[in-house]
Amino acid sequence: MKLKSLKPSMKENKRYLLLEGKFKREDVEEAIFDYIGVLGYAKANPVFISDKILAVNREMIDQVRGSFVMFSTKKDIKVKRVSGTISGLGKKK
Repeated sequence: MKLKSLKPSMKENKRYLLLEGKFKREDVEEAIFDYIGVLGYAKANPVFISDKILAVNREMIDQVRGSFVMFSTKKDIKVKRVSGTISGLGKKK
């Protein structure tokens, strides 16, 4: 039996954040957990693409960015750019 793939309308839309500063992956996860909690973390579904690129659910982008602002007193995590594609992060406007 062949597994059926999801329809495009059922897939999760992601946004990609280009992060800058001195931080570890654990710092990013801690910032999101502290601000939006476990349920918000599950809804945001953050996934590291590389050391500085984080993929987040489109609907939770504002909460994730807010968590970095609230966490900035402990560590230096800043969002340099947000894009709908990974290649769009490298382009300067």
